[in-house]
Amino acid sequence: MSDTTITHRTVDAGGLRVHLAQAGPLDAPPVLLLHGWPQTHHLWRHVGTALATDHRVLMPDLRGFGRTEAPGTGMDPETFAADQLALLDTLGVERVAMIGHDWGGYTGFLLSARHPDRVSAYLACNTPHPWLKVTPRVAVETWRAWYAVVMASPAGPELLRRTPLVAQVLHRETRGTGLSAADLAIFAEAFHAPERARASQLLYRSYLRTLVGLARGGGEPVPRPTIPTHLLFGRRDGAISRVLVADFPGVEFVDAGHFVVDERPELVVQRARELFARAAREPVV
Repeated sequence: MSDTTITHRTVDAGGLRVHLAQAGPLDAPPVLLLHGWPQTHHLWRHVGTALATDHRVLMPDLRGFGRTEAPGTGMDPETFAADQLALLDTLGVERVAMIGHDWGGYTGFLLSARHPDRVSAYLACNTPHPWLKVTPRVAVETWRAWYAVVMASPAGPELLRRTPLVAQVLHRETRGTGLSAADLAIFAEAFHAPERARASQLLYRSYLRTLVGLARGGGEPVPRPTIPTHLLFGRRDGAISRVLVADFPGVEFVDAGHFVVDERPELVVQRARELFARAAREPVV
């Protein structure tokens, strides 16, 4: 029987001290799991252990999150993607399957699209994609970004540190499904350190700059995926409109909110296994 116990270590990945949770046999096919905001590697507590029966599961905290270093720079998905490449290089892992949620989901799109030689298959969960076309209908949905304005403001770090905002957001979006009181406390406490609350502020300032760039038609084009890719999206998402992902080929809308990994871990595992099996049958890019 494979050991599904989650262990923890610190890895120097390109000069960044990364907290890495991992499970499963070291010689099994590797899978990289990337969390989003306002969470940490703890997001994968169910999915990771389920996959660890026959995978080497890598669950890092992103830069500025959890126990990974918060250097005060690089709080954007492009840097997050570069961090993951550095992590894989440090671990000696040539190619991984991958699952990403929210910011980790967008990071996964960038990583898998630009480096298909390093990613064999990608399951994205409740995240926008880099190929969004700005239309009047899409523009109308920008009201949902109000929380980003708050997080990017001077009040953002204080709200994270001194109010129950994180627990309230998670509980409301999931309708209390899949998150225990202990889970909520873990995610909330991860932002109590000033440098981590500040990291979220920097992240959402980068997000607002990205929105402005999209409106102006700027930004470096991202190649379309060439590996097996699937987007799983909770249709009750209160943060990201379905309009933003409706044009993605094969997007699957399911009964969940934004935090589909917490609400529907068994479905995430099922779709991941199906996608990974499909990738194993297809020629290597």
